[in-house]
Amino acid sequence: MKTLRLSVDPAHLDQAESRLAITQAADTLRSGGLVAFPTETVYGLGANALDAAAVARIYEAKQRPAWDPIIVHIAGPVAENPMLQNLVSEIPSRARDLMAKFWPGPLTLLLPRTNAVPDAVTAGRPLVGVRMPAHPVAFALIRQAGVPVAAPSANLFGHISPTTAAHVLEDLDSRVDVVLDAGPTEHGVESTVLDPNQDPMMIYRPGAITERQIREIAGPVDYFQSPIQFQAAPREALPSPGVGLRHYAPRAELVLIKASLSELPFRLTTKARRHPTERIGLMLPDEIRAATIAASDPNVAIFPWGSWTNPEELARNLYAGLRALDAQDCTVILCPVPPADGLGAAIRDRLLKAAL
Repeated sequence: MKTLRLSVDPAHLDQAESRLAITQAADTLRSGGLVAFPTETVYGLGANALDAAAVARIYEAKQRPAWDPIIVHIAGPVAENPMLQNLVSEIPSRARDLMAKFWPGPLTLLLPRTNAVPDAVTAGRPLVGVRMPAHPVAFALIRQAGVPVAAPSANLFGHISPTTAAHVLEDLDSRVDVVLDAGPTEHGVESTVLDPNQDPMMIYRPGAITERQIREIAGPVDYFQSPIQFQAAPREALPSPGVGLRHYAPRAELVLIKASLSELPFRLTTKARRHPTERIGLMLPDEIRAATIAASDPNVAIFPWGSWTNPEELARNLYAGLRALDAQDCTVILCPVPPADGLGAAIRDRLLKAAL
């Protein structure tokens, strides 16, 4: 099976080519097929969330273990949403407040599921992760399909998440039916995953919606601390998507550098010299001159990551940079770790899981 790549212009969904592509992809979802599509975070691999056989195809295509639950994407009005009502049996008042503020957007809420949700979606857990994507292509696709769409990231399990259609095809060509190509994604890291049912609320995966933003709308919130057993194959279903195990990982060994910006040139140079026989990749902030690190070494590849003071840019470029250095046959990638403020918490989370 050859994956069909269809172009969509997110700024001109009314054009004939875009309309035809979305219609074809929606038909594929309704018929039990797999569609990779862009969201504002990363590209997702979608199937009809109410079709257990279709959801099983996601696990097969990604080589994803059955104990790892999948987020369900919906579209339509935020209030009194029919898709949400079919998926969820109860919505706490603070969850409604968060929906009103951040939906459509990169926030996933863990809510009590109905019997309509197949066990495969939640890995048998009582809560289902639901979000409403803000990307116009994702929103239009789900609305036209008329079904909620289960969609983890569109990559092989544990590998770097995709932020372009080309990234999807690197991992999943011939494994999925259709990929909608709408260019690079905006945020570059996956959605925040929050359980609003407990006190304090729990962030299972940090993302573009920050802890401060959540607290300002809905009150106290804490971060989930992953038990050590989640770093190996767990014996039971994970409590949420995005926790535990090695994720987001390049083929190269990823070495993290924790230092202030002023210390990074020395620390990066020192680390690089400890790998004299390796092909070194550097995720390099704009504030550091490449010449001070690489010294024209042909065995060093540099990815211009973005400004150290702009976490939005660093997040958007993170996965593309790791993939670019892998493509240049780097065997070791050196990556600075940004401060944990705001979106920096999500970047650090992804890097720490990738370096396990």
